[in-house]
Amino acid sequence: MRDKLEKLIAAYEELERKLVDPEVVSDPKEYARLAKEHASQSELIEKAREYVGALDDIEAAKEMLHETSDAEEKEMLQDDIAANEAKLPELEDDIKVMLIPGDPNDEKDTIVEIRAGVGGDEAAIFAGDLYNMYERFARSRGWKVEVLSSSPSEAGGFKTIEFKVSGDKVYSVMKFESGVHRVQRVPKTESQGRIQTSTATVAVLPEADEIDIQIAQEDLRIDTYCASGPGGQGVNTTYSAVRITHLPTNTVVQSQDQRSQIQNREVCMQMLRARLYEQELERRQAEEGAERLSQIGHGNRSEKIRTYNQPQDRVTDHRIGFNGTYNGVLLGDTLPSVIEALAASERAEKLAKAV
Repeated sequence: MRDKLEKLIAAYEELERKLVDPEVVSDPKEYARLAKEHASQSELIEKAREYVGALDDIEAAKEMLHETSDAEEKEMLQDDIAANEAKLPELEDDIKVMLIPGDPNDEKDTIVEIRAGVGGDEAAIFAGDLYNMYERFARSRGWKVEVLSSSPSEAGGFKTIEFKVSGDKVYSVMKFESGVHRVQRVPKTESQGRIQTSTATVAVLPEADEIDIQIAQEDLRIDTYCASGPGGQGVNTTYSAVRITHLPTNTVVQSQDQRSQIQNREVCMQMLRARLYEQELERRQAEEGAERLSQIGHGNRSEKIRTYNQPQDRVTDHRIGFNGTYNGVLLGDTLPSVIEALAASERAEKLAKAV
């Protein structure tokens, strides 16, 4: 462990030297890349230095213990050794977790798509409830939420809604929400008080930029049409809505919620890059033929991940058996507890396979 940590510390110090090198400073892209790498390793290096420092202190104290005959000094040195040895197991556990390779997309912003599933109007209302839950949750963390495209339901909620969440390490948190969400409750329109089961599908995509995904203009078919719903001053009067088809993959995205055709086109390109990036990640995984370290956090869109049961005031995450209260989770108050439990489970699985 010590040899590995000393090599990491040496590499980090070399990185620090590069960040003050005039040649690197004059190259904004290279400087930004190295600065990001430096920031991502700072917590690990802090723990590594603390671990190596504790080993050094133990070694020095043992040497002094052999050289002294003073009873009081011996007792003090033995206390120092015991205190440093007591720190080592927890530090080692922390370092092992930090050494697990992270998801390279964890730092990215996300594009989230919620789509009403089985259940008609109630499914659309539930999709709206999920959107409100994520919006409250995101804002509580200081993240920015921007609706990219939506198809409201006449009964309330959304048939589909796509929105972007921007902030610090958004994907590392939101990725746990991908999959099928199921609600069991009495719809407001149900006069007999019968419980209905409805579903909505959540897809969480890491946002891709032009560096991640390059799209040739000749591969696109771009159609414009009059917006048919909420979307600003140009609704039904100008061709502000945009639909883009990526011909090689037949991937279709559309947006009508922005005020201008230019803005809708930019939103479409954001969504298209995210979807093509997701397809590329899936292709690479299929080629590698290896199972992911953990399925948690990368839920298949067809996998039922969570049930919201209103009559029993319970929300169950089926991946880890976590239970919370219906209103607590849907209002976003206790959603962090569910996600923290999922993250802890993912770390434990990765650690078990790494050691």
